[in-house]
Amino acid sequence: MDMCIFEPLLTEKLEKQTILPQVIMEILYRDALIIVFSCAIFVFVLLFFISAPYGKFQRKGWGPDIKSKWAWLTMEFTSPALIILFFILSKNRNVVLIILFSVWLLHYVHRTFYYPFRQSGRNKPYPLVIVLMAILFNFLNGFINGYGVFYLKDYHLNWLMSWQFITGIIVFVTGYIINKTSDEKLAMLRSQNGKDYVIPRGWLFEYISCPHYFGELIEWGGWALMTWSLPGLAFFVFTFANLFPRAVSSHKWYRQHFDEYPKKRKAIIPFII
Repeated sequence: MDMCIFEPLLTEKLEKQTILPQVIMEILYRDALIIVFSCAIFVFVLLFFISAPYGKFQRKGWGPDIKSKWAWLTMEFTSPALIILFFILSKNRNVVLIILFSVWLLHYVHRTFYYPFRQSGRNKPYPLVIVLMAILFNFLNGFINGYGVFYLKDYHLNWLMSWQFITGIIVFVTGYIINKTSDEKLAMLRSQNGKDYVIPRGWLFEYISCPHYFGELIEWGGWALMTWSLPGLAFFVFTFANLFPRAVSSHKWYRQHFDEYPKKRKAIIPFII
C-alpha cells in the first residue's frame, strides 16, 4: 500500500502533538501575567495596613519560621533556576539573550547565594508562610520572564542599538550599583552593632531611608525597558507594589524609634517621598 496516502494524516497528527503543549504554555503564561499584575494591586494596598513580619517588623503570630539566611536562599533560588531552564530551551541564543541572561543572574546569584550570608549578626526567624508566598511569586515571575523573554521573544542583534536596550541597561546598572552598595553599607552597620538598630548615615542614606529599595526599583525598571516586554513590566510593577509601602513603613519606624532621625530625609525617592 502506498504510504503517501497516510503522510497528510501523519503530518497533521505531529502538528497537533507539537501545537497542543505550546497552546497550554501560552494559556499558563497569560494567566500567570494576569495573576502577577492583579497581586501587585492587592499587595500594594495590603502592605500599607500590614507590614510583612520580618526584619524590623518581626513579630509572633505568623506560624512556624526558619532562619532568615536559609529563608532567603530557599525563596530566591526559583528565579535563577527557571531563567537558566528557559535560556537553555530558547530557540535563538544570540548576544542579546546572553546579555539579558547575564543581567538577570548578576542580580539573582548575588541575592540568592551571597546576600543571605553577608548579613552577619542577624540570623533572625523568618515566617515560613512569607517564604512560601515568596517562592510562589518567584515561580510565577521566573516563569513569565523565562517563557516570555527568553522563549517567546525573538530579539535580533539590532536590538542592541535600540533606545530601549541602551537606556534600559544603563538604568539597570545604575540601580544595581545603588542596591548592592546600600546592602553592603547596611551589612557593615549590622556587623558593627549586633542586634541593635542604628540610624544609617552617609551616601544616599542622607536623602532617603531605603536606598536599597530605591536601587532595586531602578534595576527592574531598567529590565522592563531593555526587554520591552509585559513580563518585564509586570516584574517592575510588582516590585514597586512590594517595596514602596515597606519603605514608607520603614521610614515611619525610624522616625518613631529615633528622636534625632533627620527630618529632611525621605522614605524612598530623594526629595519627593
